[in-house]
Amino acid sequence: MQRFEYRVVPAPRKGEKARGAKTTGDRFALALTHLMNEMGADGWEYLRADTLPCEERVGLTGKTTSFQNMLVFRRAQAAAVQTAPVEGHAAAPVVPTVSPGDAPAPAVAPAVAPVERPVEGAARPVGPAAGEGGKAPALGPARPEMAAE
Repeated sequence: MQRFEYRVVPAPRKGEKARGAKTTGDRFALALTHLMNEMGADGWEYLRADTLPCEERVGLTGKTTSFQNMLVFRRAQAAAVQTAPVEGHAAAPVVPTVSPGDAPAPAVAPAVAPVERPVEGAARPVGPAAGEGGKAPALGPARPEMAAE
């Protein structure tokens, strides 16, 4: 039995400008054509378009329902999964068992320092940043004639 994986992407909301595409319908069709050709080049087969409800927040406590147009694509899975029949159900995937001694050590994510972003309206420090050694250059008089005074 062939298995598929699916991908759902939002439908284009506006058309693309191009020579020869003068009407809104022509421009929208061009945008849809480019999207479908791009997905097809990656092996995705267009299946259908769906309009689905989506609940969105409005203000602090309000909610509204909008509708989203989605395009559904599918492609055959590259590796077939072994299946075993389950009583009363269709074939279910067989998951190989691994004993704790056979399991590889979990990968540790590298420690990354969080990036500090300035808060809008907050005061910014003036002068050298913390940890930077050094002195400010000596300042002389603004005008040479003031040095004689």
